[in-house]
Amino acid sequence: MEQQKHYRHELKYVITFQQYLELKGRLKAVMKPDLHVQKDGRYQVRSIYFDNISDKALREKVEGAVKREKFRIRYYNNDFSFIILEKKMKYNNLCMKFDALLNKTECGWLLAGETAWMRGHPSSLVQEFYTKMKYQMLRPKVLVSYIREPYIYKAGNVRVTFDSDIRTTLFHRKFLEEEVYDIPAADGPQEIVLEIKYDAFLPEIIENLIQVNRMRQQAFSKYGACRRFG
Repeated sequence: MEQQKHYRHELKYVITFQQYLELKGRLKAVMKPDLHVQKDGRYQVRSIYFDNISDKALREKVEGAVKREKFRIRYYNNDFSFIILEKKMKYNNLCMKFDALLNKTECGWLLAGETAWMRGHPSSLVQEFYTKMKYQMLRPKVLVSYIREPYIYKAGNVRVTFDSDIRTTLFHRKFLEEEVYDIPAADGPQEIVLEIKYDAFLPEIIENLIQVNRMRQQAFSKYGACRRFG
């Protein structure tokens, strides 16, 4: 039986390096680093996003569609032994993710447009993606990379992340490479994206800690930011 999923709240802010230092100092006093971080407390995320010929996912984001979804393949620290297919669903400030493990061979087939193997896959998400690749004509569009620094808080299932060095591969279409050639996609060299995710409630202690002057909640899409270049 597949795991039950539910919508989570998701708040985003684009912050300065100074605001990052202030928030990090506060949060580290009560939150713990994610278990999967490296020695420096961070890890690298690479995501291959899919869209159709008319850029449906991109247009829905730009136009502010209330309900939308997108598919991506994600891996960490250039480790191809752990590759995930994800579907992320958004409803206003709520989000929900479904995922399925892929091996490197399956991922290579998928990126090359070879999809027959997906029809009988044990994961219903892989089967759904097969159907949508067929009738929506979804194809890999861009590789988005960034460095993530994550913190967790048990009450409310809170996860706070700082994402920096957001980069895009432009028109590059050779994915799953050891060496990636990309360029910065952020508006400023020290621009950082703060994301706060939680279940039914945000504990008051965390809500108080994230209050920083001049920090405003806003919509931000790494996929959208990286697709500005092609």
